[in-house]
Amino acid sequence: MRTLSDTLMRMSAFREAGADIGTRAGSDGLTELGGFGGNPGALRALAYVPDDLRRNAPLVVVLHGCTQSAAEYDLGSGWSALAQAAGFGLLFPEQVRTNNFNLCFNWFEPGDTRRGKGEAASIRQMTEAMIVKHGMDRRRIFVTGLSAGGAMASVMLATYPDVFAAGAVIAGLPFGVASSVPEAFDAMRGHGGPDAAALATAIRKASPHKGPWPSVSVWHGSADHTVSASNGEAVVTQWRGVHGLDPDPSHTETVGSHTRRTWRDAEGRSLLEHNLLAGMGHGVPLKPDGSAGGGVSGAYMLDVGLASTRAIAANWGLIHETEAPLATQLSQAPGAIHLPPARKSTVKSALPKISAIGTVIEDALRKAGLMK
Repeated sequence: MRTLSDTLMRMSAFREAGADIGTRAGSDGLTELGGFGGNPGALRALAYVPDDLRRNAPLVVVLHGCTQSAAEYDLGSGWSALAQAAGFGLLFPEQVRTNNFNLCFNWFEPGDTRRGKGEAASIRQMTEAMIVKHGMDRRRIFVTGLSAGGAMASVMLATYPDVFAAGAVIAGLPFGVASSVPEAFDAMRGHGGPDAAALATAIRKASPHKGPWPSVSVWHGSADHTVSASNGEAVVTQWRGVHGLDPDPSHTETVGSHTRRTWRDAEGRSLLEHNLLAGMGHGVPLKPDGSAGGGVSGAYMLDVGLASTRAIAANWGLIHETEAPLATQLSQAPGAIHLPPARKSTVKSALPKISAIGTVIEDALRKAGLMK
């Protein structure tokens, strides 16, 4: 667990770098969000808000992988291009080198992975600030991430299941499988790990929440030599236990190298899905076809002919996918999650004046117990 002196040192270095001095726009299209609370994890917060964002729009929290910046991950994954086209907001928590030299979120560090502590608490605070500032729909808050960001998405789903409606874990790991760097490397290689009962118990003990639980989408390549594909199976096992689902999926489909298994509840609602891409390595599956959400290929951004960003957004009801045949099958498969669609509006929201936003956010954080 991080000590108070360590936390203060990280906060000091963070402030000296000028990373929490307010809100400013960057050349990459992301805007820095400041004043979102105590920020115990000393993370940066960047946002993307479409010009015509309506009130009660959905919000997606996007977590980058190791060695990446928020802007790099956004460019590769195509999230902001899709948000601009469909009209939903994005929050990009960003790691800093004073926390982790390789810019990995500390998904294995107990002081950063507990409700109300460290990086997990910072992400929760900045999420609340986005909700208040832009009038986001609390029923439609989502989280996704790659690798260490995927593992941190698991942390957020476990520690704040009352905040997130759903999440997508890409080449990530289950919650609670490591509490040190050596254990993290063992987990990444797929060595050992808790059994099914312990995995589910870890989530149930991570917060006072008793349900309903977020739906979870898992994406992994079978040839991933950085984070073993067994971790994707473990994420499925963990959430299958939490949701009380049968070992066998409700529906299985295979299209080319892609296999998708879906678990549904008694009412037919999709609660869990596992997407395995045969032969794919470590990264985000993309289809860089120039369309919104198709992405741009590069390091850890893999052109495999499947736009996972669009498929995830369609699964969450943020868009209606009608372009690529495979993605269409993904979004229209029995049990696919369809929340109210995101519709653009020409009516501007009645939000607080800029001068009052800081006060409104602080009041909301205090009411939520996120700021003293």
